Amino acid sequence: MNLTSLVFTATTWIVPILLAITFHEAAHAYSAWRLGDPTAFKLGRVTFNPIRHVDPFGTVIVPGLLLLTGAPFLFGWAKPVPVMPGRLRNPRRDMALVALAGPLMNVALAVVSALLLQAVPFFPATAAPWLVQTLYQSVLLNLVLAVFNMLPLPPLDGSRIVASLLPVGLARHYARLDRFGFLLLIAIIFLIPMLGRQIGVDLNVLRWLVGAPLAWLMPLFLSLGGAG
Repeated sequence: MNLTSLVFTATTWIVPILLAITFHEAAHAYSAWRLGDPTAFKLGRVTFNPIRHVDPFGTVIVPGLLLLTGAPFLFGWAKPVPVMPGRLRNPRRDMALVALAGPLMNVALAVVSALLLQAVPFFPATAAPWLVQTLYQSVLLNLVLAVFNMLPLPPLDGSRIVASLLPVGLARHYARLDRFGFLLLIAIIFLIPMLGRQIGVDLNVLRWLVGAPLAWLMPLFLSLGGAG
């Protein structure tokens, strides 16, 4: 990959990534604040300033290394928004609403990005390839984040929603999985598929759980921009 191609590819990912994680985390922070917990608000997380949400390692270094090494996927994370359930007006219900706010924001960004594809003809022809690639990848990235974060795996948003629906005793046991959450994700994303390749079995769980919904959602959303 030459320098020009690398810069083109990098910039078409950087803009969607920064917008996706910033709006996702800001949605969590805003909803928690409006539902009674000012913790994130006091920390300056109710903002669209990406600096407030970027995790240097998870948002910059990890995706950057994957991009430079030509990995077939990008993986990363932002700084989690701190939420204190006890401060929410209705902790069980409101925790689910706070969790849902992030994926819903990503769905909204995917819709806006798809609709903006219709505006590409109004820009100079030299800018069209970059705009199309950036907007396409914005749709893709935001849908991936929405679907992925709705999986019921701690510490993803889907686990918070599931916990709010479970009986209190069962929810407490389920919440204890949080301490193993990151290791569980690493195993699902990297280790289990690697093991599957070694034994000749497809164990790419994310391809089933995220790829299948994505294959249905992408054409639907791209049709909003006349590209489906």
